[in-house]
Amino acid sequence: MEAAKKQNVSNLRRKWNKFWTYISKPQNAILLVLGIILTVTTIYPMVTILNDTVQIHPGSIDAPDPNASGAKALEKEAEKEAAHFTLLGNEMTTYNWVNLFTGTEITRINRKRVEMAVAATYLIPALKNSVLISIFACFGAILYGGIFAYLVTRTNLRFKKYLSAIFIFPYIMPQWTLAVMWENLFDSAAITGGSDGLFASLFGINMPQWWCEGLFPVSLVLSIHYAPFAYILIGGIFRNMDANLEEAATILNTPRYKTFARVTLPLVKPAILSTILLVFSSAMGSYPIPHYLGLDTLSTRYVQMNADRAGQASILAVIMMLFGILIMIVNQKTTSGRKNYTTVTGKSGQSSLVNLRLARTPISILFILLTLFMGIFPIILFAVETFLPNPGDYSFLKGNTSALTTKWWLNNENVTEQGMYGQKGILYNAEIWNAFKGTFIVAICCALAAGIIGTLIGYCVSKNRRSKWAAYVNNIAFLPYLMPSLAVGVAFFILSANIPNLYNSFLLLILAGTVKYIPFASRSSLNSMMQLSGEIEEAAIIQDIPWWKRMGRIIIPIQKTSIISGFLLPFMTCLRELTLFMLLCGQGKIITTMLGYFDEMGLYAFSSGINLILIIMILAFNALINKLTGASIDSGIGGDS
Repeated sequence: MEAAKKQNVSNLRRKWNKFWTYISKPQNAILLVLGIILTVTTIYPMVTILNDTVQIHPGSIDAPDPNASGAKALEKEAEKEAAHFTLLGNEMTTYNWVNLFTGTEITRINRKRVEMAVAATYLIPALKNSVLISIFACFGAILYGGIFAYLVTRTNLRFKKYLSAIFIFPYIMPQWTLAVMWENLFDSAAITGGSDGLFASLFGINMPQWWCEGLFPVSLVLSIHYAPFAYILIGGIFRNMDANLEEAATILNTPRYKTFARVTLPLVKPAILSTILLVFSSAMGSYPIPHYLGLDTLSTRYVQMNADRAGQASILAVIMMLFGILIMIVNQKTTSGRKNYTTVTGKSGQSSLVNLRLARTPISILFILLTLFMGIFPIILFAVETFLPNPGDYSFLKGNTSALTTKWWLNNENVTEQGMYGQKGILYNAEIWNAFKGTFIVAICCALAAGIIGTLIGYCVSKNRRSKWAAYVNNIAFLPYLMPSLAVGVAFFILSANIPNLYNSFLLLILAGTVKYIPFASRSSLNSMMQLSGEIEEAAIIQDIPWWKRMGRIIIPIQKTSIISGFLLPFMTCLRELTLFMLLCGQGKIITTMLGYFDEMGLYAFSSGINLILIIMILAFNALINKLTGASIDSGIGGDS
């Protein structure tokens, strides 16, 4: 008996010594702590969504319509069902799931009472549209961004530096920029209602409904917005492709189209797949573009259902989360089994550029016009909108210059003037500048928190490359990036309901933003840390230099560019974030949530002014960052030539 006790004590002591030896290394201790923190902050909010789907919320059960004609028995059954589920209180129930997928409701179509499936009304159209816009956005982004990447890196296209810099503008700018521009261009009172856009005002052209709103414009705008993804990922491979592969095909007299199909495209497949994964997940959770362009998707449907069908709305968020998890699994499967292409013919040179010949100038001019329309024209249009007495009225272009006004910017006293609704001009409006202040607070805090955590994750994972725990931490840190932004926002929205005073606080916004943006910093840090030789730090360890000094004096100075990028990407993204934050705070807390408020009031000039300030601010920060750090989104792709 005593021998058994001694053996147990010895085993415990051995395990304790092994654990103590493990955590005595700073990278292991940090990895352990970060893994626990990320598991709680990422998984727990998701669990709260699942829990919300099995709860009955007050007012979420449809009461019978006293004005509806029909059998009284049906009304009594509805009353009985409503009373039953109201009594459940906080007990778990499958009612939300059963009702959403198999339930029916009574509605009126052409003054007739019609019984319709709940799924056909609330779920199926939104799910179908979300999947379709994600697929079309992937196809459009790869087609547009991939062709542009090929032209910049592999041909003698003119004005590469300018085109490369302007091409990424639609992604740097807020997501809804192109959607609002589309409205200002093509909306008309006859087709979409409201004021006439530029085409209707100047040329009397009323574009058809399918062109103004719905699936086509949403897919097109998302494709343009995410095309820089394809340009950066595909362009990087085109730029660094081994010239020997194509030269070998040329020596064998292989036609250029066969070389492109059999040699070039297989090499670009990993970048295409990465683009599909990133664009699909991002488009799936997009809210502003479908909202402005009038398309029913899972994100817009969630916002509509959250008031009176909260539990069923949470099911939509779960569906979006499942798409994110599916994308992560596909990403893991494809990267683990990805083929490697190698050459054994010696040192390679740069591939010769394809001569566009007579098409060189026309293609260059075409892309100049496209980039001007998608990158510069929105800025001009927003600026013009802020000087129109009635936004959308472009009569000044016909010679009526007296139609212009500066009241939207400079009105400081006459707030009762027509159309001002008691608001001071943008430059004197304290609410707007307080919202900008809140945006900067959230952006700076998110950047610091996500940057520090992401840098530590990159460092620790690179030091434990074969560890299963390191792989888990790396995946759990990257998961929020693959999750639709609205799903992450919903998770923290439901979480805030269970914690007093958390909703509408900067703490909640910073927490959600940090979790969402950690992948930016962690991947940037990991990629750079993996290139760092272990001998550098080992030399410092031999001299008994503490870990914090090794990080501050050796690791960080060597990898400062990548580490700075890990701080700046969350900062830049947070400035223009709407989908993630719109459920977590009131309309005046940060600037992006004020856009909807001004649109609801009819102050479209104010929302245009805020858009203009945001775009200029983001572009200015991007230019400043490039100047100070030398980092550029399009660097290394061909934009410098």
